[in-house]
Amino acid sequence: MHDPGCTGAGGVAAATVIVAVGVEARAVRRALPRARIVVAGVGLSRLRGPVPGPVALSCGLAGALRPDLQTGTVVVPDRVLRPDGGWLRCDPDLVDALAAAARRLALPLERGPLATCPTIVRGPARDQWARQGCVAADMETGLLAAPRVAAVRVVLDTPARELSEVWLRPLLALARPSAWPEALWLAREAPRCARRAAAVLAAALQPHAPVADPRAARGSD
Repeated sequence: MHDPGCTGAGGVAAATVIVAVGVEARAVRRALPRARIVVAGVGLSRLRGPVPGPVALSCGLAGALRPDLQTGTVVVPDRVLRPDGGWLRCDPDLVDALAAAARRLALPLERGPLATCPTIVRGPARDQWARQGCVAADMETGLLAAPRVAAVRVVLDTPARELSEVWLRPLLALARPSAWPEALWLAREAPRCARRAAAVLAAALQPHAPVADPRAARGSD
């Protein structure tokens, strides 16, 4: 396979890892202490200016659009449907490296297209995006502009386990007692899924390094 330009110690320095929120950032810092990380906010709301460097790697959580994708499924898309209806083609070498890393970690993997949506996808909207061929959704990847882009996202919410839109403003959500049961589930599953995404990214960027604890990536930590 052609060198994707992001493996090995020099590759970590050349790539910029884009995450939306703190739980994703903490997972990446734990897995890749030397990585350049940009906490861009939900929908890239905190990103100011272009992504630094030629390689942007989107890492974090996603929502499943198909009912057969379960929480914890790793999604490595070959293309991303942008909110305006256009398509972002992911770098094929980076896609192959990320997919190979997921297989190396023995994780469930889906390589179908990702949709980048303007808000949390719920109810009938999941079917609408799925009918366009997408398997999962996020709010950031399709908005990235860089010479080379790839993504590793891990399914958090599913058609059977939906998230409320109140989680776009978590502090307000926590003030609602009706959201507390969901908060307990998120407190457990969101960090686990974020660690899984970060583990795949680390294994892709350092393909010859031993996996320190494969159980952590599989969620048994």
